Amino acid sequence: MNRSTPSDSPVARFQPCQGKDACRDNGERCVTCGRSLEEIARLRAAMDALAGIAMDFGYDNVEEYAAYVARKLFKTVNHRREQASQP
Repeated sequence: MNRSTPSDSPVARFQPCQGKDACRDNGERCVTCGRSLEEIARLRAAMDALAGIAMDFGYDNVEEYAAYVARKLFKTVNHRREQASQP
C-alpha cells in the first residue's frame, strides 16, 4: 500500500493503526496500515501530549475532553484547508 506523505498531497486518506501486535514495518512505513513511521511517531507524540494535559490537570471527564479535542481538530483542519485554497 502506497501512502502519501505531507509533501505529496494536501489530502490523503487516514488509515487507523491495527494495533501494536499487527504493526510491521519495512524501515520506512508500517506494512499493515501503510502509514510512514514519521506519521506514526508524530501522531503518537501528539496523543501523548494530549493525554499528558488530561493527566496533569486531573480531568475526570476525559470523554468530554476527547470530544472537545476532536471537534476543535476537525474545525482547525477545515479552516486551514480553506485558507490554503484561497489565492
